[in-house]
Amino acid sequence: MFANIDDAELTKLIEATDLITVLIAGADGNIDEEEMDWAKKLADIRSYAYAEELKEYYSAVGRDFDLRLKALIQDLPNEVEARNTEITSRLEQVNPILQKLSNKIGAMLYDSYTSFAEHVAKSSGGFLRFASVSREEKALIDLPMIDPIYLQVDEDEA
Repeated sequence: MFANIDDAELTKLIEATDLITVLIAGADGNIDEEEMDWAKKLADIRSYAYAEELKEYYSAVGRDFDLRLKALIQDLPNEVEARNTEITSRLEQVNPILQKLSNKIGAMLYDSYTSFAEHVAKSSGGFLRFASVSREEKALIDLPMIDPIYLQVDEDEA
């Protein structure tokens, strides 16, 4: 499934989930522990209860997720705009890697990134601290720095 890319590129795809977590969790200026915890749980859930093609990917994402997030937060600027600029730059690096994957896997991974961002955004705030998305999160939730990949259906399959 990821045969067309090397280990360094796979690592960037895995790290993209970490970057998305910090981008969305910190969009409002406060990296909320609940959002971080939910992201970890979501990665774990997706390792066994998600599209078969991405279970192995999410299993890799879940390994040492907490440690990677803590290191990433330490590495990134504290100021929101500078942090978001750095994360955006790093996430843009996944675009050529996604293009190397099969269309199906690329589209599935892109969709999983955007749904991951949405779940992290909804994990904090609102009624009982759930289902509220801040204005800042809403501006980033569609991950505009990652080029959308849409599943192409062969006419024979339609």
